[in-house]
Amino acid sequence: MQSPGFNGVALLIALPADWKLMLAMGGAAIAAVAMIVYAFLRPEGDPEAEERQRRLHLNQIGRIAEGQVVDLVENPPEPPKPRKRLFGLGVHRLVDLRPRHLVSYSYAISGVVYHTAQDITGLESQVRLDRVVPGQPASVKYDPSNPVDSILVADDWSGLR
Repeated sequence: MQSPGFNGVALLIALPADWKLMLAMGGAAIAAVAMIVYAFLRPEGDPEAEERQRRLHLNQIGRIAEGQVVDLVENPPEPPKPRKRLFGLGVHRLVDLRPRHLVSYSYAISGVVYHTAQDITGLESQVRLDRVVPGQPASVKYDPSNPVDSILVADDWSGLR
């Protein structure tokens, strides 16, 4: 004998809808866990390689503007910042112990003056550091679609005179 208010047909109709909801929630939970694990275990990008790619791109597509050197600063090498990893796993890069050479420069595009700097460490073959002085004229390559993005020195080009 069935209790009043119990409807077996309604239960059979509601059960598949609940399973679909549970399946969707389970899939979403698995995707969230996978994204968290990927965030901790993905390989780190190499900043030096990314900067090399940026210089190569600007050297190919860049337009040249006149600018001038503002300053040349030599900074001691910075120790790499530790990145928190899941369970302490991760690859540690070798530390570059060379002093960092930073050239700050300015240039104007369409009446807008830009002040920026470029780390030229590793590009010393393109630059004679003893000849870089504040006020020195220079050619700057910049991205015409984003004039803030510019370089003073690339692997096979130098705007320093």
